[in-house]
Amino acid sequence: MSSTWSLLLLFLLCTTVSSKTVCGRPPITDGIDESVLKRVYEAGEEVTLSCEQGYLPSTPSPQRISCTGTGDWTPSDLACSPKMCPIPKALQPMAMGRTGAPYKTQLNFTCDHGYVMQGFNSSSCLHDSTWSNPPPICHAVNCPLPRPPLDGRIVHDEKPFTGTNTMYGQGWTYECNQPKAPSFERGSCMADGTVPEPPTCRDVSCSVPPSIPNGVITFAVMKEHRYKETVKYACNEHYLLEGESDIQCTNTGNWSTKPICRAPCQVGIKRGRIFYNAKKIWIEDFKPNRVLHKEPVVFYCKNKTEKCGYPVASVCNDGVLPLPECFKEPGKIEYNIKAKTLPSEIPTCAVSPPATGPATPV
Repeated sequence: MSSTWSLLLLFLLCTTVSSKTVCGRPPITDGIDESVLKRVYEAGEEVTLSCEQGYLPSTPSPQRISCTGTGDWTPSDLACSPKMCPIPKALQPMAMGRTGAPYKTQLNFTCDHGYVMQGFNSSSCLHDSTWSNPPPICHAVNCPLPRPPLDGRIVHDEKPFTGTNTMYGQGWTYECNQPKAPSFERGSCMADGTVPEPPTCRDVSCSVPPSIPNGVITFAVMKEHRYKETVKYACNEHYLLEGESDIQCTNTGNWSTKPICRAPCQVGIKRGRIFYNAKKIWIEDFKPNRVLHKEPVVFYCKNKTEKCGYPVASVCNDGVLPLPECFKEPGKIEYNIKAKTLPSEIPTCAVSPPATGPATPV
């Protein structure tokens, strides 16, 4: 009988312990300090939630939550947001408008090619809204002074030039005593801290200057020319010169790039009205029929649905003036008898249709 009571008492004790409700670890969000939390809590136990170092609480007073009899926790509205570190002034142009970086952010620094770093190559946002390291300084690589060529000299870009060395990016020009030319003209302090060996001074000449289509050479003797001698070009009447009018004999024995004479255009319609040089002009009154290179001419197209006209510009390009795809040249009867119905004469559309050809609506 005694053993029966012992087993019954043990069963009752086990039932009582196993049926007791408990709560697991409280649910937490980023930034809440979880170092003081236990794995299991009994019903009625309370926990004070707080933000860990480096985070700011959303509520002024500590948040207390309780383990309920159902095994759930009472709700909490605590939210922890990371503290912010102000973007260093030197980095603000690269911050794309942001003024701060959140706690634990790490910045990694590098210097551009040709510069060496002085300082730390990284910095982290700390819990007290400060950076672990200041931004480094990038110093330009130093180079020794360049040596001038034999029978020549160096002209530095910085005038006047002082100092016993040069910095990365600084450049200079090599010059030779006339009439010789340097094998190369430019030098600079390079990213590895070196400067080029000086060029060789040598005799150079260029052949008789070449002619250009629709242009002439002015003020030049048709002979060989020495280094740095120049000739000047001009275009025939109504042609537009594109490029430098003066070309020079270079250190390679070749002339610098010749200019081009761009041709004027004709407006290729027999009937219609155009807009040119701030004037509306009937094509038969457009005399001479000539548009210079790069000049715009406006044609008129018709929106049949809206029964209105709209302007479309075309630009002369070296003798070619394309007509807009929407332009329809009127027939003789329409042009002579019904001129008031042409796109250039009817009301202008409120909105121009999208372009469908090489010309552009205006």
